[in-house]
Amino acid sequence: MSKTVSEIIASLKGKKDLRILFVCLGNICRSPAAEEVFRQVVASRGQLDEWTIDSAGTGRWHIGQLPDNRMRIHARRRGFELTHHCRQVKEADFDRFDLIIGMDSGNLSDLHSIAPTPEAEDKIVPMADFITMATRYDHIPDPYYEGAEGFELVLDLLQDACENLYSQLTSR
Repeated sequence: MSKTVSEIIASLKGKKDLRILFVCLGNICRSPAAEEVFRQVVASRGQLDEWTIDSAGTGRWHIGQLPDNRMRIHARRRGFELTHHCRQVKEADFDRFDLIIGMDSGNLSDLHSIAPTPEAEDKIVPMADFITMATRYDHIPDPYYEGAEGFELVLDLLQDACENLYSQLTSR
């Protein structure tokens, strides 16, 4: 039987050197933005040296590239520099990371198919479970085919979700 998100988060509370991986389809919009937003949340609490934060994509189309320029522009306006070079998630990531966070149901399904064991699958959680500002979203929408408002919406959702994720992982 798989664990609930609450059980997974509870099992990680108080753990030192937490390792978090954010995953979307191409690793060019949502997951690198989540990586940087979460990195800044952690850094603002003076704990960056206690965390490993990374991102990856389920697809391989953009390996080695910087994130989508539109996402980088919108993120920069909010003080986020997206310098991550895109990579594809791999089976070894399930050993390396404590928590693997998918942006939508397709990403979550792909992650479950990559996970090598049931224990590895228990590390997979949806990013939407940490959104509190806009509960009508059950996923982080892909802004790739959207205009400016799509990128802004994703950043709004990610900022809210990352703050909540951090709070849940560090609350006593």
